[in-house]
Amino acid sequence: MDTWMCVYMLVGLQLSGSFAYDGVPWCAPVKVKHGHVSCQTPRGERNKNVLGTRCKIRCKTGYEMHGSSEILCMASKQWSGNYACREVRCPKLAMPSNRGYKCSDGSYFNSRCQFFCSPGYTLRGDLSASCQSSRTWSGGNSVCVDVDPPVITCPNIKEKTAEPGKLTAKVTWDTPEGKDTADGILTDVILKGKPSGSHFPEGNHKLSYTVFDRAENKATCRFNVRVRVRRCTPLSVPDNGWMKCDSATDNYGATCEFRCLGGYELRGSAARVCQFNMEWSGLETSCAPMNINVGVRSAAALLDQFYEKRRVLIISAPSAANHYYRFQMTNLQHAQCGLDLRHVTVIELVGVYPAQIGRIRHRLIPPGLALQLRLLLQLSQNSFNMVLLDKQGVDKQRYTFPITAAEIFTTIDTFPLRTEEATLQKEAGQSC
Repeated sequence: MDTWMCVYMLVGLQLSGSFAYDGVPWCAPVKVKHGHVSCQTPRGERNKNVLGTRCKIRCKTGYEMHGSSEILCMASKQWSGNYACREVRCPKLAMPSNRGYKCSDGSYFNSRCQFFCSPGYTLRGDLSASCQSSRTWSGGNSVCVDVDPPVITCPNIKEKTAEPGKLTAKVTWDTPEGKDTADGILTDVILKGKPSGSHFPEGNHKLSYTVFDRAENKATCRFNVRVRVRRCTPLSVPDNGWMKCDSATDNYGATCEFRCLGGYELRGSAARVCQFNMEWSGLETSCAPMNINVGVRSAAALLDQFYEKRRVLIISAPSAANHYYRFQMTNLQHAQCGLDLRHVTVIELVGVYPAQIGRIRHRLIPPGLALQLRLLLQLSQNSFNMVLLDKQGVDKQRYTFPITAAEIFTTIDTFPLRTEEATLQKEAGQSC
């Protein structure tokens, strides 16, 4: 026999015997907050709390029963059970990484929770969730993902001017520091181009930095390195001469040196430098035909005109009919190009004083000046003699018999200065 049956039997005995209270309120009135109650009395009494009254309790939507949903008014003037309608409460929402939420009423029924993400993250999925009467949340399937690229700022345009004599410039800058808008962690920084501290050639150079975050988002910034070379207007090779320049021939600090061909002397500056103001130092260079003044009063003055410009080959013979003299001059006539290439001027001293004459090609030297030359160089007027002077006027070689032009050239080509001249002439394309 169950409990409710026992209760009904007991109440029935009470109602049928001396315990009966016809229509008199017996138990406390039933009041249910957030719920509804429906009661049934034994004999249909007006008061719904007489002895033996049975009441059923139902909670409103969003509330759930705690205790007995059906109670009976007993002889003890107590209801047979406790009852209460309490608000439905959903389980606490999960808190995924980098996500948060704000609810209108906690985890209670009808509470609406709005989701949000940490700075740098974007919400994907449900924007909100509501607590339902079934104790479950509607929605809530969302995550916060890092979709924002990092932030990086490159240096400003770097401009540099090459130093004197150089065509490159060393350029440095501070490596940019990227920043991730989410967790602040960068996984890689990649530079496209030469690193800071490198030497960059003339022109505009494009560089870029790319940074990556842990979500593999990337950001790129770009900047330029511009190197300028200060340049002068290019110089021209003078007629009948050549020019040798270092560096790039026309850049700031470049030096150009000039030389003239045999039979020509340099006018203007022997060397010119490209200056910071992009102008050449010195005077314009040209090569003019040598003008030998045979009207000077001394042999030394005549030879001084060749100093550092020409080598001199002096041929002395007692007469034009001298066999050695004729052989030597015939041999040299076919070697004029080689003589000019080696900057050699031939001076002829022929005859015996006072009938002697001197000659530099087609220009005659007065007899007195010719005699002074023989005396200065200690050349006998009675026999064949030949002396070779270098550009400093030094007596380099003497001969008492004729020699071939090839032998003369071999001797001259051993001179230190001639080695440098030959190199320059080869670069200028000058040859016989």
